[in-house]
Amino acid sequence: MTIRVLLADDQALLRATFRILIDSCDDMEVVAEATGGAEAVALARVHRPDLVLMDIRMPGTDGLAATTAICADPELSGTRVLILTPSEIDAHVAQALQAGASGFLGKDVTADALLDGIRTVAAGDSLLSPLATRVLITRFLSAPAQGAPPRASEDLGALTAREREVTAWVAEGHSNEEIGERLFVSPLTVRTHVHRAMTKLGARDRAQLVVIAYQSGLAQASRPAQR
Repeated sequence: MTIRVLLADDQALLRATFRILIDSCDDMEVVAEATGGAEAVALARVHRPDLVLMDIRMPGTDGLAATTAICADPELSGTRVLILTPSEIDAHVAQALQAGASGFLGKDVTADALLDGIRTVAAGDSLLSPLATRVLITRFLSAPAQGAPPRASEDLGALTAREREVTAWVAEGHSNEEIGERLFVSPLTVRTHVHRAMTKLGARDRAQLVVIAYQSGLAQASRPAQR
């Protein structure tokens, strides 16, 4: 199946570069280009892409506002947003994750990392580096967003003890392989626990599971002990 990508960036040269890279792959294609956030939202509603590669800093309607609009639109529930940012340690990136973005990449990303990132997010997984999870998310998502109440810890009551433990490890930035080593189970078993936790908590992907873990206090209050 071909991954349909919408590019949203105000820099024409960067868009052209990304288009060449993406269209060179047999499993993906660029279906449209937007020069700003408002245009990105409009084109997303027309083309229903699998993924929007979104620059977070654009004049006018920025990538954060566009991400919020796309992720809040029930007609675009199948569209994922992958953020491009100059820095991983950026409060706007945390806000984008809260809004529903599935991950982000630095603008200095290599060609292979960009293409792998698109495939990862399009497959329904999130793209959060350990640095982003441990530093950025701890710094910004541990405090509720202005005007938004924290998620009640009671929401976690549907999780089993193992699902809570795995979710806490996910919030620390660990991969399925790393979690499996700590819990002496296979990465496939960890993946199953992660997906069950996502389903029970209404998280659209792994990135949103991390957001919920911090908003609910699970990542701090129930951090697993080292094994």
